[in-house]
This record gives sequence, C-alpha cells and structure tokens, in this order.
Amino acid sequence: MTDTHAHIHDARYDEDRPAMLERARAAGIERIVTIGCDLADSERAIRTAEEYGLLATVGIHPHEAKSAPADIAAAFDALRAAAKAPIVAIGETGLDYHYNHSPAEDQRRVMRAQIAYARAAGLPVVFHEREAYDDFVALLREEWDRTTMRGVVHCFTGATEQARTYVEEFGLLLGIGGVVTFKTAQPLRDAVRAVGLGPVVLETDCPYLAPVPYRGKRNEPAFMAESARTVAQVVDVSLDKVLATTDANAERLFARM
Repeated sequence: MTDTHAHIHDARYDEDRPAMLERARAAGIERIVTIGCDLADSERAIRTAEEYGLLATVGIHPHEAKSAPADIAAAFDALRAAAKAPIVAIGETGLDYHYNHSPAEDQRRVMRAQIAYARAAGLPVVFHEREAYDDFVALLREEWDRTTMRGVVHCFTGATEQARTYVEEFGLLLGIGGVVTFKTAQPLRDAVRAVGLGPVVLETDCPYLAPVPYRGKRNEPAFMAESARTVAQVVDVSLDKVLATTDANAERLFARM
C-alpha cells in the first residue's frame, strides 16, 4: 500500500517514529509520502524522508500563504537542490476558507505560484481545498492544464458533483482517507461509488483524521487499511483490487516512485 499523504515529520511522532514506521511496514505500507506545508516544514519533511527512506514534497499550505517568500521558485529550487530524498510533488497548496489563517488573496497568489512552479518542474501538485470550492475551481480553470499536469485533491470529502468536476474536467485524482469510514460521510461514499476506483488514491493525512475504529486517536499509516476496506465495500470490489488499483494510480501520479 501507498500512503500518498502523511506528515511523518510531525512532532507528534518524535517519541516513537521508528516504532510507528515499523507498524506501518507490518500493516503492508510500502511507500509513504510526507508532505511539506511551509519552507521549514518542507525541510523537516525532506530530512525525515532521508533518514527513514520515505518520499517527500515541498509546498506552502494555504494557512501559511501570508508568510510565503517573495520568490517561491527560488526557495523551492534550494530545497530540492539540497535534498537527498526523492521530492515527488509540489504542495500541499490550495485554498482554505474555513479558518482563513491567511487572506484569500494571499492564498490564491501562492497557489498560482506553486502551480506555475510544478508546471515548469514537471512535478505533480498536491492540492488542499476546504470551504473554498468555487474559488478553487475558478483558479484551476485559469491555471491548470490537464494535458500536461498531474495532481490530487488530498483529503477529498466532497459530494458527487465536486468529485466528477475534479476528475472529468481537470483530470485530478482524489485522495481518500479516514473520513470515508465516518458515520456522517455518506455523501463522500456516494461520490467514491460514482467515480469508481479509477481516480482514487489512498492516504492517511496522519497524524490527523484517524479512521474508525481509531477515531479520536493519533492517526498513523498502519491504520490506512481501514479506509481501504471501506472503499472496497463502497465500490463492491475485493480489497486486493482496491490496493492494486490505488497503488497503480499513486505510481502514475508521482511518476518517480
């Protein structure tokens, strides 16, 4: 299995990171992508990936957009040049109007810059969208080229119409994690059933959003099997089919895996 979106470098794993990763391996997790959320966090992601044989991204989360450097491309170039672990994507980037930790104008500017960088670098993009769907789609319609670019809307929790727009209009994948197991997530399960396995990758977003029956606990990659089982039930295929298809999707997304 491939955990396409995790935060293994998060301080909440500092006390037991090797043991947590061993549990992941025992649960069948073969690849983990640890995701950068600002420049310092991206550097921590890279160092953790180097130490533990993981994959990493560099990115500026919409929460951190207000503090983004003036020259994002130069900052990303420096991070990538110093990295000894594979840097497989740009992000996470996007729009988040739930908390508005950064002004919407800054979020949009920084998202545009990261899409442009990913296009020039030939890297996929890891997107984050929360309560900003209309602006997010409008920006994609201006900046995204589905014929030359690859990307994923991570932690997708929307309904069927949104899923179909991301997949059919933009060619994006959907990152499905622990939320799919929640009792309240029937619209998400309906969306997964509607689009099928073709655009789906699995993720944890750990340490956040642990699936049932671990909800409320610190999430970790070993728990991803619960999300995979739920997806298998939703689309009415075997667990083996879910794992094979989502792993193949992840390999195509990141290309260098």
